[in-house]
Amino acid sequence: MRPMKFVVKFISLLFLLSIGWVLLLKVVPVYYTPLMLRRSIEFSDDENFHTKHKWVSLENISQDMCKAVISSEDNLFAKHNGFDVKAIEIAIDEHRNGKRLRGASTISQQTAKNVFTFGSDTWLRKGVEVYYTFLIEKLWGKERIMEVYLNVIECGKGIYGVEAASKEFFGKPARNLTRMESCLIAVCLPNPFKMHPDKPSKYVRKRQSAIYSLSYKVEYPDWLE
Repeated sequence: MRPMKFVVKFISLLFLLSIGWVLLLKVVPVYYTPLMLRRSIEFSDDENFHTKHKWVSLENISQDMCKAVISSEDNLFAKHNGFDVKAIEIAIDEHRNGKRLRGASTISQQTAKNVFTFGSDTWLRKGVEVYYTFLIEKLWGKERIMEVYLNVIECGKGIYGVEAASKEFFGKPARNLTRMESCLIAVCLPNPFKMHPDKPSKYVRKRQSAIYSLSYKVEYPDWLE
């Protein structure tokens, strides 16, 4: 077999496998992710490290939690096709002007990163993330993306998903979270190792109030009341 023909067939196989994997996860709960594996390896010497994760359906998660992460992480979630182009352009311009490169990832991008990559800071990972973001937007839709995101997002050391976070920090299931509690969890998501919903700093409280106010102004998908 000619080398080029082999490469084409190999790439075609990877493409078909990736589509099949995304279609499978459209209906099957995501119980384990590459990020969970990575953290388990990173903290393998820590005897106190334990993975806490429980999958729950979106109907068993407070709608206030959905609204809180949209308000905090991705105001245009209901409108964009997976990428917030304007936010990306602003982040690039700020970086060119000497500011630290800030994140401009949408909830869709974060979901793709958490489910299909190890979260490493490389261009290869970013490329894979873009590819899978496109696929899940086309094949899953916003409601499924939100369901997976809220079930796999890292909420603390060894804590994944808002069900585990809600029980860890507030002693109750995610379906009973209030909007203020939801905003508190959402605020801590960008840096879950340093910010803690059960021990909020003044900065976290300030952000919580801001996100709470914003949550009444953001446009949400139709399936959110």
